[in-house]
This record gives sequence, C-alpha cells and structure tokens, in this order.
Amino acid sequence: MFRNGIEICPRIVSAVFIGLAVLLLPVRAFAQQAVVPLQLSFSDPGARSAGLGGAFVALADDATAAFANPAGLVQLAKPEISIEVRNWSHSIPYTASGRVEGDPSGQGLDVTAGLVKGESTYDTTGLSFMSLVWPTGDWSFALFRHEYADLEFSGETQGLFGGGSDCCQERWSDQRMYSKQDIVSYGLSTAYRISDSFSIGLGVAYFDVSMDSLTVEHLWDVDSETGFYGPTTFLPERLALTEYLFIDDSDWTFSGGFLWSPTSRWRIGGVYRQGFEVGIGNDIIAGVAVDYGVPPGTVIIQNRDIPAEFPDIFGLGVSYRALEERLTLSLQWDRIEYSSIPQSIGLDDQRIDDADELHFGTEYVFLDSSPVVALRLGAWLDPDHQMYATVVDPYMRAMLPKGDDEWHYTAGLGLATQRFQVDLAADLSDRVNTVSLSAIYNF
Repeated sequence: MFRNGIEICPRIVSAVFIGLAVLLLPVRAFAQQAVVPLQLSFSDPGARSAGLGGAFVALADDATAAFANPAGLVQLAKPEISIEVRNWSHSIPYTASGRVEGDPSGQGLDVTAGLVKGESTYDTTGLSFMSLVWPTGDWSFALFRHEYADLEFSGETQGLFGGGSDCCQERWSDQRMYSKQDIVSYGLSTAYRISDSFSIGLGVAYFDVSMDSLTVEHLWDVDSETGFYGPTTFLPERLALTEYLFIDDSDWTFSGGFLWSPTSRWRIGGVYRQGFEVGIGNDIIAGVAVDYGVPPGTVIIQNRDIPAEFPDIFGLGVSYRALEERLTLSLQWDRIEYSSIPQSIGLDDQRIDDADELHFGTEYVFLDSSPVVALRLGAWLDPDHQMYATVVDPYMRAMLPKGDDEWHYTAGLGLATQRFQVDLAADLSDRVNTVSLSAIYNF
C-alpha cells in the first residue's frame, strides 16, 4: 500500500523452526519466531559443588556423585541420603521493539534506532536433586532424581520496523509469547573400585521432558499510515497467526566416569553424559486478519516428532589437597556439544557453537571445630552458546546475533558432623542467580 508517497510493506514472517533451536541459556525471544526460552543447568548438583564453582568431578566424594561422577561413589563408607533445594532467579532478554535496519521515521512507535530489548523475569524454588547411595564392598549403587529445568517465560514484541527511511517501510507483526518447560531425570548409578587408587562408574537416566510454547501474532490496530506506526492492543479481530510448539516425550541416556588418585594429594576425574533426544511438535493456526485461503482457526502447518538432540557433555577435572587436607583446590573443564541441537533439527542458516566451560573452586576446612566448618569460593566461565544467524539477511542477523561469555561467581558454607552435612551456596551472574541448600545424612 502507499501512504503519502511512502510505500508501506506490512510483513508477516513465521520462521517457526528457527525458534526450535533457541533452547539453552542464554536465550532470547525473537519476533516472528516461536519462542522456546529453555534454560538448562549442566552444573553438578549439590550446594557443595555449587560453592566450588561446579569444579566437583575430581572430588565426587558425597552422595551427589551419583550424577556428578558415579566413579566417586566408592569413596562412601556408609549409606547416604542427599537432598537439595534450589532457588533460581532468571532474567531472560528478548527483542521488544526498535529497528531491524534503516533509520526511524520519527512517527508513532518508530522513534528508536537499533533494537530495544525487553526482559522476562522468573523466580522459582524447588527440589532440585535427591539421591540414595548404598555401598557394599568394592561396589556402590545409587538412585537419584535431578531437575534440569523449571522455567516460565512471557514477553511482548510491539513496533519492530525495517526498510529504508524514504520508501518500503516494513513492520513485522506484533506478538505475545509464553512458554513453560519442565525437565526431570531419574537415574541409577553404580561404581566399582578396581584398586585403592582407581575406580569407574556407570549410570543410566530416564528423562521426562515437557514443554509448551505459545506465540500469537497480531497486526496493528488500524489499516492506515497512522495505524501502521501506532501501538497495538492485540484485538481479537487483528489476530494474524498462532504458533504452538510442544514437547511431551522421554528418553533413556547413559553416563560413565572414572576417578584416579595417583598420589594421596592429587585426584583426576572424568565423566561423560549422553544428551537426550526428544520429539518436538508444532501447529501453525490461521488467524482472522490475514487470508490464508482457509477458514480462520484452521491448522495450516502441522509437524510431529521433529527430532531434537540435546548436547553430549564431556568433563575432566583435577584436584589437590594440602595443609593436612584442610585446603582443597579444584579445576574442571567441560565440553558441551551445543551444535547438535540445530544440526538435529535440520537448520542450515544458523548455528550454536560448542562450548568449553572452565570451573575453579577452593575449599578450606576447619577440622578442629565442632561441627566441622568449611568455607568455599569459586568461579566458572559460561561461554557464549547463543543461536546466531549464518546468513546475510539483516532481519535474521538482528534477531539472531552472537551473544557474550558470562562469568559466574560462587561462595559456600558447609557444616558437618559424624552423620550430618549441611551446605549452603550462592551462584551469581548477570542472567541467572542461584541459591542452593543441601543436606546429607549417612547411616
């Protein structure tokens, strides 16, 4: 259409499968895409591990080893029960408005050069981990439950413009987005002591994955130049499209680890955890504001069981104990193969880079106190693993930019008696803050 010599090009783009790959922390919700802001925690469970910056694979000396490194289970002389409660405070950025390209016209909502980011916050507290460990001779067995994700997201994109300043102005349809994810695993781990200095462990886990994501796209309120630049109140009669993505699936995975003590002070540990694979479904439903050649409410695109492979993880760590075992230093490297996600979905115009996480932790134990007191500090690097565009299209590049690396800083406190151990830790970063409280009882 033409208004006052300016060609206005309303544009509705529904790149549904792009959104399928935006599955990991950090994430962003992008206009014209089904929003799936799934945040996963690949750090080891337990407040002690959290206080050490996640550098725990070479220690693995309590009941949380059932997940962190099953080979460490043989270090436990008595049966143990472990439970952890965590509070997560998420801050999820997304594109709220602004300019994909070109200069703002200065009319209505089109007054900002560049993109404007919104933020969705979500705070939740829940049971994040529990396990039961039973040692017997050179063998040890464990059952565990681990929560990977419990997250809700909501956002609104309104007034996203593109095109030149003199002609061919474009406005992408406005949208409201909501999603909820819940991922829980249940597992069995076993370990065997090959010698006093070397042990191996294996584990199998069942993942229960649930995810629902709803995006509704609307046109601006009035078909006029003023309306084109004006706000949207999301009128029912201006509904252009509804996109619904969902997962209700499960999968079995396996893990393996080793723990080696070449000397009494040094330990080296390694672990491999297989990523789970689930099927994603989506429905695209015609709205009333755009003629798709079918009655409004008709499902115009439907897909089921699109395979999505979540990352395999490799971890390797080393720890050193000094000062009569009062001081512990720990270092861990994790390789997370994020690239498997877009590759499995079949995306060829964007990617996620594999990430190398680095974890550092230190612990000092006051052995003469009663109860025994431990102080912990740590840090870990969460490399950029944001989905980004690999094509020259300016809209794609604006909506799928590369992200930034992020540092997490941690601190923790532990109290231990002959039978009980209670640990408290905090993990702080720009996008996610976590507070963890865990307890271990041996009998």
